[in-house]
Amino acid sequence: MKITKGAVFGITVVILIIIAAGVYSLNQRNRIRDEFAGRIVSQGGSWWDKPDNIAELKTYIAAYEKRIERHVQDAASTATYWKILAVRLSDRGLHGQALEALERAIYYTPEDPLLHYYTGISAGIMAKSLHLFPGSDNTDRNRYFSLAEQSFLRAIELDGRYLRPRYSLGVLYVFDLDRPQDAIPHLEFHLEISRNDVDTMFVLARAFYMLKNYQTALNLYDRIIMLTTSEEKRIDAQNNRQMIMGQMYG
Repeated sequence: MKITKGAVFGITVVILIIIAAGVYSLNQRNRIRDEFAGRIVSQGGSWWDKPDNIAELKTYIAAYEKRIERHVQDAASTATYWKILAVRLSDRGLHGQALEALERAIYYTPEDPLLHYYTGISAGIMAKSLHLFPGSDNTDRNRYFSLAEQSFLRAIELDGRYLRPRYSLGVLYVFDLDRPQDAIPHLEFHLEISRNDVDTMFVLARAFYMLKNYQTALNLYDRIIMLTTSEEKRIDAQNNRQMIMGQMYG
């Protein structure tokens, strides 16, 4: 059968279309492979095992390392911003807003004991600031007290020699939660490191008094009277000592 020029032209067009489609498909496959290699690098996966793509992988590594470094720097700057904002809000008595900022700061640096300590301080103050109006209950107050306790404990867990959360936890247990027995280990540890801390002695003496361990409380008040340079604190200790003596001996 004789092949006409028109048929030859048609066949040629078909072949060209097939070749063009093949080239397009190859380019698409190459693009997909390149993207896949980039994902491997960005996700820390295994190296792509084709030697002719080593140069491409190195290019992707360099690009993603720069992105990661920028992200790390941005995250560090953001963490610092939230920490400074949280501490300043707390120091100025804006404890509701401080708790919001502290939550963000802890998201970025969850193992910073200072942030957990400040969370405990703000949460404790918020708890004591809630008034029980008729018809209300202790739900919100208890929630804040629980947050304060857990925050102080977390700060101590992260830094066992961090004394401020131990003192604050002792105050919380003695004066707010009526759990003096839980306060004693933290306050005694505090005094092992800071032996002449009169404020800690006051709280510890109160804890022993609540547990009716009167003699230990008296010993602490005697120690306060001997150590303090504050006349006001000396008078407080003497008054507390007299009160205990009255209860012991009538």
